[in-house]
Amino acid sequence: MPDSQQRYAAIDIGSNGVRLLLSRVMTTGEYCVFTKESLVRMPIRLGADVFSQGFISEEKEDQLVSTMKAFFHLLQAYKPLAYRACATSAMREAENGDAISERIRKESSLQLEIIDGGKEAEMIFATHVAETLQADHAYLYIDVGGGSTELTYFAEKQRLASRSFPIGTVRLLNAQVTPSDWDAMQAWILENKPQNLDLDAIGSGGNMNKIFRLAGKANDKPVELEKLQSIDELLKTYTIEERIRIMHLRPDRADVIIHASKIFRSIMEWGQITNIHVPQFGLADGLVHHMHDNYISSQLHLNKDV
Repeated sequence: MPDSQQRYAAIDIGSNGVRLLLSRVMTTGEYCVFTKESLVRMPIRLGADVFSQGFISEEKEDQLVSTMKAFFHLLQAYKPLAYRACATSAMREAENGDAISERIRKESSLQLEIIDGGKEAEMIFATHVAETLQADHAYLYIDVGGGSTELTYFAEKQRLASRSFPIGTVRLLNAQVTPSDWDAMQAWILENKPQNLDLDAIGSGGNMNKIFRLAGKANDKPVELEKLQSIDELLKTYTIEERIRIMHLRPDRADVIIHASKIFRSIMEWGQITNIHVPQFGLADGLVHHMHDNYISSQLHLNKDV
């Protein structure tokens, strides 16, 4: 394809926060460079309502709708080639999730998709993560959110198995994860673990990105299990206020990061995984890649028809 540039926008409505990613993709020949031009995050903790009472309160609904209106104006200024807005666990489980989605459409003109865990994993796969993996390794992709943890096994650059578990940082914060939830996750990890291959992990989510920075690693270096365990122990010694003051965490990160650390540590220990890579991408990045893949396919189809 000739050299070109495209702009995309992706909105991720999670259980702990709402994010807008503005991304530019520069194409030169067969190569594409994805650049994050801006990331806007609103700490609307939808999961705090949903996981305790089953629906999103009027206050948080109004916050979300106002945020989406603001995002719409940013999209008008940015003028992306395409956009996608997806909501995950909290909106999926909320009794009024569909009604709020319709209100967002009417008041902000943005079309919102409420996706399941499988679709979420598919969007992450759209980042072409498999293309960067070593052929002689197996990988467990771990995406920890406020309401759920998405797990995907890769081997020989192919996706083998995926599953979503109702274990998330906001659920843990509110003591809404049962021992049977943990048992189910551990059993799945062991039952689906690829055999006769070295196994590494790939970590995703804002909490893992912060843990990666706390580990002091270079961008291309993994975090060892021992380092993750030491960070987990360190986090436990601090109060929420101390995590904000000493570790410079945002208040809406300081109370949930300890639960994210527990999830990552548990998964790695169960799977006997010694290293976790943190490429720092998530659902929004996957949405951008998916939109660009569709654009490239459409252009190739048009050129073929000419």
